[in-house]
Amino acid sequence: MNRILNFHKMHGIGNDFIVVHAGFGPGDNVYPDARQAVALCDRRFGVGADGVLIIGPSKTADFKVTIYNSDGSTAEMCGNGIRCCALYVQRNGLSDKPAAVFETGAGPVSVESLGSERFRVCMGAPILDADKIPTRQPSGRVLLHELSLDRETVSLTAVSMGNPHAVLFTDDPTDNMVLRLGPSIERHAFFPRKTNVEFVKVLSKNEITMRVWERGCGETLACGTGACAAVVAGVLVGQTGGEVAVHLPGGDLHVTWDGGEESPVFLTGPAVESFRGSVDLAP
Repeated sequence: MNRILNFHKMHGIGNDFIVVHAGFGPGDNVYPDARQAVALCDRRFGVGADGVLIIGPSKTADFKVTIYNSDGSTAEMCGNGIRCCALYVQRNGLSDKPAAVFETGAGPVSVESLGSERFRVCMGAPILDADKIPTRQPSGRVLLHELSLDRETVSLTAVSMGNPHAVLFTDDPTDNMVLRLGPSIERHAFFPRKTNVEFVKVLSKNEITMRVWERGCGETLACGTGACAAVVAGVLVGQTGGEVAVHLPGGDLHVTWDGGEESPVFLTGPAVESFRGSVDLAP
């Protein structure tokens, strides 16, 4: 029996996704499970993507989004992905409002259209308590924590934007550093649910460059929650101000945070539709 999945291929500055919607009515689109998401994300034998985003109905928000990483694990939140969901909703006539609220694993997230396929996301307040990020540190904030790896020690600041992040400030985020340390930190016992890892070079108080090793994906061209975590960490340890241009391999994002513990972080950037297609999900 054929199970045809109709999808949009989309990206937020190179962080790319297979986006679908399902569950709104009879005869609606099918959607993949975790195993099928892995196959779809394969860049040689599938469509190819960093993840799969499934938009469905919500009882508490305008829409619910389920996020699969390319390894089949689920993510609580994705800043680049949420912008793609907002564009998808517009393109498919699911809403005619200029803003939408998405139910995510990290709570409700609101997205505002700025026109010209740019969106501003209210990411919520950062989570700074060590046990809630979560880390193995029982309490307090994790600022410039010395983490012991097999052959060296690194200094990192931990932040959650609904998903965990370890931010390292460095003069030069080289391939050797990102590809060698990224997996080791992602799976370190200090992070019981694993972690995303950001390697950040500070250019000025309002400008940084960074590379990201994403939990469940490996290195990606961009990470919206990672950009937010990097700026929060920069403010907390005095490396940056609260309004920062973030340069990633796939493009630029803009992040603002006023430093207040209860204050939300705002993320602004583009979303782009690459193409549309269909694929048979039948085994």
